[in-house]
Amino acid sequence: MTASVTGKAVFGYPGDIHASALNTVGTRARGYDTTGNSAEYIYLKGVASTIVGSVVTYDELGVSTLLAANAKGPVAVATAITDSTSTWGWYGIQGTFLTDVVASSADNSTIGRETTDGKVGDGRAAGDQIANAFQRAATTAAAVVLCQFDHSYVDDFMGA
Repeated sequence: MTASVTGKAVFGYPGDIHASALNTVGTRARGYDTTGNSAEYIYLKGVASTIVGSVVTYDELGVSTLLAANAKGPVAVATAITDSTSTWGWYGIQGTFLTDVVASSADNSTIGRETTDGKVGDGRAAGDQIANAFQRAATTAAAVVLCQFDHSYVDDFMGA
């Protein structure tokens, strides 16, 4: 990633998997998203079962958790298979990112956690909607498609 944070260079690119923390966890950096537009990323520790497009919440220590029912906190999208707590990588927090979406989810819909931790769709349950997050392609089967995020979060209140 060609970016700097407060004058300090950062290491790695979205999609890279690091076997050790190459940046301070929680570091933010500007770069480009999947569509070539400006984006913001945060450096987080991985979690089991993460794939490209998994949606996570993270805490003040930069520890990620696959988005679960009734979760609260900021939301990010995995750009790499950071599938264990011994991996680190860049997660998208503002921009358009490939996202793990369930079947039969509509284009341009608001999204939230649906069916399985880490997956999203338009049929979210009460309290599971992600604020400032929108699906940008329809699905007929489960797929990894573009979704737009803007410093998104869950609060266990918004939703169907």
